[in-house]
Amino acid sequence: MKIFKWITKDTNIDFLKFRKPAYILSLLMCLLSVWSIAFNGFNYGIDFSGGILIEVKSANKINVEKVRKELAVVALDDLNLQSIGETGDEMMIRAQAKGLDEKAQMAAVNQIKQTLGAGYEYRKVELVGPQVGDELKKAGIIASVLAILAISIYIWFRFEWQFAIGAMVGLSHDVLITVGLLSLFRFDISLTTIAAILTLAGYSVNDTVVNYDRVRENLRKFKKMPQYDLLNKSINDIFSRTILTSLTTLLAALALLMFGGDVLRSFSFVIVMGVLIGTYSSIYVSTTLMNLFNLRAAQNAEKNINPFGNVE
Repeated sequence: MKIFKWITKDTNIDFLKFRKPAYILSLLMCLLSVWSIAFNGFNYGIDFSGGILIEVKSANKINVEKVRKELAVVALDDLNLQSIGETGDEMMIRAQAKGLDEKAQMAAVNQIKQTLGAGYEYRKVELVGPQVGDELKKAGIIASVLAILAISIYIWFRFEWQFAIGAMVGLSHDVLITVGLLSLFRFDISLTTIAAILTLAGYSVNDTVVNYDRVRENLRKFKKMPQYDLLNKSINDIFSRTILTSLTTLLAALALLMFGGDVLRSFSFVIVMGVLIGTYSSIYVSTTLMNLFNLRAAQNAEKNINPFGNVE
């Protein structure tokens, strides 16, 4: 209980004192992510690499291990079987089909049906060709890049250009490290994962905007306070809010990670890591980076040209 009392009370921590070790830690994590992406690559799911998804229902309880051995004869990559539902009579079959066109995929589906035999109801059969997968992959990358640029442009208009730089660095930092962890731990990259990355971007920038709002408010309120002290005060002012918000989000994401099954594993992993990394970066990347700029001079210089008018 003491830790919760400490979190909810007013803090007076010298966050900027540890900014240089934090910069080194962030740099090392970014380099590790780049190394993993360069040498390990990504474990693309069916959405991007092409593949087959089949959902079946049986009149009896399905022995997944027995079915897995029977389907070993089918020439497909990364064949994955998962029991779904609570009664054990439903199963999802996922398999990558790298290099197979639609005709070859249909032949593989027919082979699966023949191997399983009678007694199964096929509730869903989905095929994704390699060409469609490549298009989805490009669309996912473009969506992520455009989201980061759009958020940075918004921050630039909402605050000043220094804040936009800090937000873009923090956001790129969060996305790069999270994607690097997906590569390092070989999680599937699918459209669901891209959705999680975009959710992470929104969460990260929300934390950053709250910090920046407090910094700007304190710049107006404490005109003679040294910038180093002002940034520390701004972080401390909302520290309890940041921790409590992140903690509640993290608990929900952890529940998804532990009990959501294979389908939601990549999604929930991105959210969990995104909350942890985003909370850290909103303090030690986006906000502490502002100490490199003269914020008061920039605020006075751009007061009359900000299209949002710097409204209180």
